Amino acid sequence: MVGDRAGTLPYLRQLAQAAEYSGFESMLIPTGLWCEDAWVTAALLTEATERLKFLVALRPGLMSPTLAAQMASTLQWQSQGRLLLNVVTGGEAHEQAAYGDDLDKAARYARCDEFLEIVSRLWREHEPLTLAGEHQHVTGASLQRRPDPVPPLYFGGSSAEAGPVAARHADVYLTWGEPVPAVAEKLQWIRGLARRQGRTPEFGIRLHVISRDTSEEAWAEAERLLRGIDPAEVERVQQNLARSQSEGQRRMNELHTGRAGGPLDDVRSLEVAPNLWAGVGLVRGGAGTALVGSHDEVVDRIAEYADLGITHLILSGYPHLEESLRVGEEVLPRLGERGLWDAPDSGRYAGASQDEISVPFAVGAR
Repeated sequence: MVGDRAGTLPYLRQLAQAAEYSGFESMLIPTGLWCEDAWVTAALLTEATERLKFLVALRPGLMSPTLAAQMASTLQWQSQGRLLLNVVTGGEAHEQAAYGDDLDKAARYARCDEFLEIVSRLWREHEPLTLAGEHQHVTGASLQRRPDPVPPLYFGGSSAEAGPVAARHADVYLTWGEPVPAVAEKLQWIRGLARRQGRTPEFGIRLHVISRDTSEEAWAEAERLLRGIDPAEVERVQQNLARSQSEGQRRMNELHTGRAGGPLDDVRSLEVAPNLWAGVGLVRGGAGTALVGSHDEVVDRIAEYADLGITHLILSGYPHLEESLRVGEEVLPRLGERGLWDAPDSGRYAGASQDEISVPFAVGAR
């Protein structure tokens, strides 16, 4: 998509500093075969920033749970408490196979459950841990240093297998940007599962943003991005996404499949709810929707999600640098006027309360 840039370290430093300057709480760093390693990237960027946190991918099954717990403890200590963790169980069998993992979806979530139990206990317990599960086992495991604070776990997943694992372990349950009624239904599902575990997770949503002074300008920018897409590229990407095992990806695909007028003929034909545009999902997997509109319209839509209980926004735009500054200058202050966000200089660095929104900025993240 037009607006992509190479993620060189100098550019990522600029982006991290812009996000910090603009008032974002943290930066989500992507994971997968298509990008650089999230842990190494986060470690490098802590040196370029002072307070910005980093939402880093934790991939159960691709490393030892003891090693994962140790890495998280080290980065949390060295960054002075700026680590958040995004649990990525793996929705694509072909990508998992490339990493040497051939478990099916149900087994991956069962392994994730065991993995997160080991990691969480290592962070919190002083006695050496011995645990033997079906997929993960450790004997006499312990950490020389436990993280302080324990990094919160962000967890997304829309499948029947994902829900119970999220309910047991997620501090923040994430959803991709769907219309408000669909998001409400999903949150209610997770609330019910978590209640049975005696837990009350927070909720977040992952969205792209095209926010401008007027609605007309915003839709013109969406059209510009759409016109920059090669129809052959759309076909190639959609063929790849059609084989996805991810329930969330299936739901993203359904938002733009068969839209009236043809996806490249009319930008508004991909508006699947007021100001919610599914055009991004034509050429990328994962989060495939954007809020498109005037700054006030974007804030109105965010407020609707907030009314459902969403307290974490993960936002991105094309290109990232300019859009992070624009959202920081125009959208975040308007959220503040609604009582939904506090500027960092007010002293609230450590996260959002239930009636305020925490705003990470995503770097090309799924």
